[in-house]
Formats: sequence, C-alpha cells, structure tokens
Amino acid sequence: MWLPSQEIMTSKETELSHNLQQLSERARSTTEFIQRLKGMSDKVNENCEEFEAVVSAQCEALIQAIHNRRIQLLECIRQDKEIRVRALKDQVVTCTQRLQQTTALLQFCIEALKETDSAAFLQIGSMLISRVANTDHSWHKEWTAPRVSPHFDLTLDDKSVLRAIDQLNFIQMKPYVDGEERVPAAPAAPTIIPEECSAENNSVTVAWQPPPHSHVEGYVLELDDGNGGDFREVYCGVETICTVDGLHFHCLYNARVKAFNSSGEGEYSDLIGLQTAEVAWFTFDPILSGPGLQYSEDNTRVTGEGWEHRVALGSVGFSRGIHYWEFTIDKYDADTDPAFGIARIDVTRDKMLGEDLYVHGLSIYKHNLHRGNLGLGNVHRSPAILVPARGAHEQRVEGGIHVGSTIGVLLDLDQHILSFFVNEEPQGSVAFRDLYGVFYPAVSLNRGVSVTVHTALDPPSDSDET
Repeated sequence: MWLPSQEIMTSKETELSHNLQQLSERARSTTEFIQRLKGMSDKVNENCEEFEAVVSAQCEALIQAIHNRRIQLLECIRQDKEIRVRALKDQVVTCTQRLQQTTALLQFCIEALKETDSAAFLQIGSMLISRVANTDHSWHKEWTAPRVSPHFDLTLDDKSVLRAIDQLNFIQMKPYVDGEERVPAAPAAPTIIPEECSAENNSVTVAWQPPPHSHVEGYVLELDDGNGGDFREVYCGVETICTVDGLHFHCLYNARVKAFNSSGEGEYSDLIGLQTAEVAWFTFDPILSGPGLQYSEDNTRVTGEGWEHRVALGSVGFSRGIHYWEFTIDKYDADTDPAFGIARIDVTRDKMLGEDLYVHGLSIYKHNLHRGNLGLGNVHRSPAILVPARGAHEQRVEGGIHVGSTIGVLLDLDQHILSFFVNEEPQGSVAFRDLYGVFYPAVSLNRGVSVTVHTALDPPSDSDET
C-alpha cells in the first residue's frame, strides 16, 4: 500500500529527473555553443586578415590614383613651362631682330648726320625723321613687356580631396542574417555646418557633413515657409551644400536635411535658422533680360544698342513685402520713350515693355509723362504690369525727364499696389492695384538710353500720403 510520502517522493524524483535531463541538454548545447564561439574567434581572426587586406588594397588604389593624377598634373606644368619658354625665346629672337634693325638705322642716321652737302641731306632727312619716329613708337608699343609671365597662374585645389580623405570611413551594415545578403543600414542623421551656412538677399545656403559610418546615396534638404509653417523639399541629390534662391525677404527660414540609401531614409539633422535680408539688393540680370543690351561690369547700368526696344529685368523676383528702387537717367536722346516698372518672368523681351497686353501703365517721354489706362486685360495672365501708354491717356503731367532724373518704383505687395515717383515727387495716386504673383524690376529701352538702378532704398516720405 502506497503511502502519501512515497507518492510525493516519486513525484519529486520524476520532476528532478526531468529537470536533470533538461539541464543536461542545456549543458550539451552550451558546450556546443562554446565550441562555436571558439570557432568564430578563429573566423574573426581570419576575416580580420581578409578585411585588412581589402582595406589596404583600397587605400593602395587611392594612393595609386593620386600618384597617377600627380603625373598628369606635373605634365600639365611641364607643358605650360614649354609654352612659356618657347614664347620667351620667340620674343627674344624677334626683339634681337628688331634691335639689329634699329642699330642699323642708328648707324645709318649717324652717317647721314655727317653729310656736309645740305641738298643731299634734305633728300633723305624727312624720310629718316619719319622712320626713326615710327621705329621709336613701335618699340615702346610692342617691346616693353614680356609676352608671358614667368609666374604660373595656377594653384592646386586640394581642399575637396582632403575633405574627402577626412570623410573616408567605414559604413554601418545591417545585422548579419544567415541566407541574406548584407546591405548597408539606413544612414544616420547628417550634421549641419553652421559656419558654412549663410543667407544673402533672398537666398540661403545650407552645408552639411555626411553622417559617420553610413552609406549615403543622396540627401534631401527641406525648408519651411519662412513663417514657421510646413516643411517642403527644395533639393534632392548627392551634394553636401545647396543654395536656394527666390525666397521671401525678411523671413526666418528653418532648414533640415536627411540622408537616404537603398535601405531607407535616415533621421533629420538638427534645425538651423537662416534670416533673409530685410530689403532687396539686386542688379540687372543679363541672362533673364532680352538681347541687344549692354551692361556695366557690376550689372547696375544698362544701355540700349539698337533701335528696337528691349526689356531688361532685375535679378530678384518679389512676391511679398514692400520694395522701392530708383532708375537714374544717364543718357537720354530724342525720339526715345523708355518705360519703367515691373514684369513677370515670361514678359516679351523684344518689345517695348507691356506692348503685348492692355493694362495700366506709365511711359516716360522727353518732355512729358503719360499715365494711361489702355484697357481691362487680366493682370493675372499678364506678363507685364507697367507698359508704355500708347492709347488714350487719363492725364498728362507737364515737365518730363532729362539726364540725371530719377524714376522711383514703389512695389507694395502687402497691399498689392504699384506707385511711381519722378525726382522723388509722386506721380498721382496708386498706378496699379491687385498685384498677385512674382514680379521682377523691369525697364524697356532702345538706342540712346542708358539707366542705372539703385536698390534697397527707403521710399520717399510722400509715399505714405500717396
């Protein structure tokens, strides 16, 4: 007869036996795992040697590429040297020949001065005087400076290569899984470089460093709306610096950047805030403007070349804010009628400003100023906002302009209006209303007209009353 204590003992023995079996199995597995770890240690040493060989080979390839490039650069220097030496030798030969000719002329003239027969001397005297003068003039004109400089106008730009070497690093891979190909992990967040970021006029420049230990296939740069609103993508590519133009003036833009590769996108970088200029500095833009115009070196002055009118646009477009600039009349002949104001980017550039539309306008003639309402065209379809008045005029203002006069343009996109000033005197009330979109400073002119633009100015005091 089984006693309760015997039943308990049997149960405990059975439980202990089962636990011992499990523990024995774990001990066996642990022993096998230890053997695997020992085997992996050997594999680590083996893989390390292989990896070191691969990295060493890659570095040797880079070193060899630098050596090859050095050979090419040195060959360029030698070719430049040969060109300079050959040019100097040719100049030496030419100067030597000229010197021999000059010496012969000097000797001949000295002998001529010894001539005692006045009639004989007069026969050749004038010719000798002319020849000596011409020789002296050409000598000073052609033989006073070397054709080439002994200095090499070259410098080796190695900054980008040094930066790339500093960025040479390992990339983080996804954890190893049996049966799967190893691929790079999603990149970490890039680091923005504040000292290389800047804001100028209505553009901002953002620079960043690649994330360490990450394989990067490209970057995405995002900006907000300048007023703390939603972010939008403004750049996607492989460069680590980007300049974004055409932003609003007097706005604080927040920028952020992230990296991506085939495994996915990484985290965003920290934000950086960049403040655009409060007022606009701009010049004429020869690329945006029409053909047949001449510009000063700093692009602040434009001159008409042909008889046909051509449109010159400013380098900055405005979509909001209050902006005032002036045009100074540098040259102004009769029978010309320049027009000043603003235009859309798709304005017709080979016609007088605004001839392709019917809108409000102002044109400047030599003796009179004309403000006209030429129709009821839709300004939202209109590439030109200010046009020459070639129709019935609302009024005529006596006076006109002359060389030295200034034409001021006040663009108030907070109230969506346009006003004009001549010599800081307001020209009536608001010239144009309901301006929405992006507008560029514009002037149309032709032969005989030259104007200079002055920007970032305060509006005349009368503008408030106007």
